[in-house]
Amino acid sequence: MLDATMTQQLKQYLGNLREGVELVASLGDDKRSADTRALIEQIAGLHDLVTARFDGADARRPSFEIRRASDPSRSVRFAGLPMGHEFTSLVLALLWAGGHPPKVEAEVLEQIAALDGDYDFEMYFSLSCHNCPDVVQALTLMALYNPRVSATLIEGGAFQAEVEERGVMAVPATFLNGQMFASGKMGVEEILAKLDSGAEARAAAKLSEKAPMDVLVVGGGPAGASAAIYAARKGFSTGIAAERFGGQVMDTMGIENFISVPYTEGPKLAAQLEAHVGEYDIDVMKLVTASRLVPASQPGGYHSVEFSNGAVLKARTLILSTGARWRNLGVPGEETYKTKGVAYCPHCDGPLFKGKRVAVIGGGNSGVEAAIDLAGIVGHVTLIEFDSALRADAVLQAKLRSMPNVTILTSAQTTEITGDGSRVNGLVYQDRTSGVEHRIDLEGVFVQIGLVPNTEWLKDSGIALSKHGEIAIDHKAATSIPGVFAAGDCTTVPYKQIIIAMGEGSKAGLSAFDYLIRTESVEELAVAAE
Repeated sequence: MLDATMTQQLKQYLGNLREGVELVASLGDDKRSADTRALIEQIAGLHDLVTARFDGADARRPSFEIRRASDPSRSVRFAGLPMGHEFTSLVLALLWAGGHPPKVEAEVLEQIAALDGDYDFEMYFSLSCHNCPDVVQALTLMALYNPRVSATLIEGGAFQAEVEERGVMAVPATFLNGQMFASGKMGVEEILAKLDSGAEARAAAKLSEKAPMDVLVVGGGPAGASAAIYAARKGFSTGIAAERFGGQVMDTMGIENFISVPYTEGPKLAAQLEAHVGEYDIDVMKLVTASRLVPASQPGGYHSVEFSNGAVLKARTLILSTGARWRNLGVPGEETYKTKGVAYCPHCDGPLFKGKRVAVIGGGNSGVEAAIDLAGIVGHVTLIEFDSALRADAVLQAKLRSMPNVTILTSAQTTEITGDGSRVNGLVYQDRTSGVEHRIDLEGVFVQIGLVPNTEWLKDSGIALSKHGEIAIDHKAATSIPGVFAAGDCTTVPYKQIIIAMGEGSKAGLSAFDYLIRTESVEELAVAAE
């Protein structure tokens, strides 16, 4: 199952085991079960502390349990093969079960251990989903560090009948005690916050106790990471406050235009950004969403940022890099059928539509790339573009037109997404040339129509915004408020690209430095007044 390189890597990782690990498999007579047996035997053969059994009685087959030999109540179960993006999750499960300490803060482990109650999680993932590993690894950690937490992690492609029965049409999808718990990406802190009602209040209080900073970056994408590094390198106290580190890069798969790196993937780049930020004395605050900006009353004073959890942070300068998010169609049926056939990530959710008919809305690079990817999985793809011609790069258009199971519709305006109450069953569009409406029978709709900036929280702050809601900045990344700078996809800078966001972030960091050295702080002004 594992090639020579993966085998050697896994063998090295297993060298970190501190105690025994048991693999207990429940198998059938099918090929997937045979592959699972081969994988488990291969893993067990790499280290003396790993043993394998094939007498499991779980109803899902193939599945296997990874458990601590000294305490079998600390275990996690994989149903299907955790390969692809989930191979790292498999490695971590083996290491954590074997006593190797996870790289999380001690207080997080204490919070897991302190959970009072019995929690039975079932989570569905796909092997091509780059958002799923965070949830898989979070639930794995919880199951291995609290014996009252159980986690079964299910590869949807291996259990399609179950997926259809439970109405899972988007991953990651997490059930708790048989009921839907959450749809979408979550880290362990987010899961704990949903289970522990007092967690948010404690986090807000801890955040508000922080001393004012010289530079506070709001947003943790490429622009924010670059801005923070440049500011920290100048010796200023610097913090990053972000809902999630990596921003929209976490939702991006293949990246082929990041100069000097021919190919990388979004989650990998995000991890590298976070590691680089970690090389400096930068206070990284995650899972916080900015809700209001109160500008300083005088030059050199402190700007305040309020967060949705009630916390408040203060800083002499701000760098706003809150990025952008997928734009919604805004038609009837879209909200109703989100995660029930309406999707925004073809890499994550595409495998759930194997052999089915889907539509992709949008004829730019993102839309055409999505259609190309989906055409290799689903039965048929209809690409719908509002304009009279596709806007994607010529090489992508040529690839799309060469695919036999793709239909391209231009001058077509989507007017409604229809369903049967539980899932999508079609789409209505209007021919913009003739005015005639048409209906297409579908089981999925992937929306790829561009981005909208995350700036709603700034509308009453006094910061100038463009008609599209972007933060207006000058050539030095300065906003209309002194001491407040902005960078990345949330600004008026054209061409929303990762490499441009990084450059704009560094510019904003240098501009903040220039502002700080030219502006006396309120403390300095107070001393001078004495």
